[in-house]
Amino acid sequence: MCSYSSSSVFDIGEYTTEILRVESESCTQNNIPPPKPLLIATPLEAGEFPLLMFLHGYLLYNFFYSQLIQHVASHGFIVIAPQLYTVAGPDTSDEIHSAAAITNWLSQGLCKFLPANVIPNLKKIALSGHSRGGKTAFALSLRKLNISTDIKFSALIGVDPVDGMDKGKQTPPAVLSYVPHSFDFDMPVMVIGSGLGEVKRNPLFPPCAPKGVNHENFFSECKKPAWYFVAKDYGHSDMLDDDTKGIRGKATYCLCKNGESRKPMRKFVGGVIVAFLKAYFHDDHGDLLAIRDSHVSLSLDFKFDSYL
Repeated sequence: MCSYSSSSVFDIGEYTTEILRVESESCTQNNIPPPKPLLIATPLEAGEFPLLMFLHGYLLYNFFYSQLIQHVASHGFIVIAPQLYTVAGPDTSDEIHSAAAITNWLSQGLCKFLPANVIPNLKKIALSGHSRGGKTAFALSLRKLNISTDIKFSALIGVDPVDGMDKGKQTPPAVLSYVPHSFDFDMPVMVIGSGLGEVKRNPLFPPCAPKGVNHENFFSECKKPAWYFVAKDYGHSDMLDDDTKGIRGKATYCLCKNGESRKPMRKFVGGVIVAFLKAYFHDDHGDLLAIRDSHVSLSLDFKFDSYL
């Protein structure tokens, strides 16, 4: 007999949150600056909270995800969103190195930048990323380039991850091997996909999450336990903030096929992330099972699969 939580992970949680900006040169006698600039979404109430590190998508800014990371933080998590680069080429090696360096910095430097009495639980850290950031998260978890971290990740989340332009045109180092269940992880994994990511918005440009290198392929290489949710009528950039300014922000509306609005997809992504983290960090599977079994009311259609 399954029991379900009565609270909604798709609504803003009970914690008051704040987004902190930490620059890579934010150094005083009392702190150690991070290797890259960070956004930190954190609860303001006292407590010990698990962590989520979230890596941004290709040529995007970390602050484009402000509403999403605050949603997750409001349910009792500290979210670290680094700016890995502003200009990037076809190789993700630098991003993998940077993500590892930030992870290793957490135990030395994070506490100095958090509100008083907010304590990070460094034994419960999830790694996640969107698009190329999702690929980077998988690459770091797979120890590509022989890179490892001092802190062990406890969960992995790919938000519409993309491994290049097409099969055979993967961004090095390649993550996908096209061998089912070949990912060598010792932690639970969740892949969130967009149904419209593989659809062209503009005939002059390829789709933002091309078939053959997208969420479907990532999930097929996962081993259990692995969860898979796809929002059918929403696109690759629909989990971003409503207002993404500047040329890059406008491009997210012009280059990718989008749904009617971003809010439903953003709430869905935030909600399933929270449900997944509650399941594996707090041993509370109620919300995740409720979503799986359609015991919650959602404003979008999704499909589900799992290896359990």
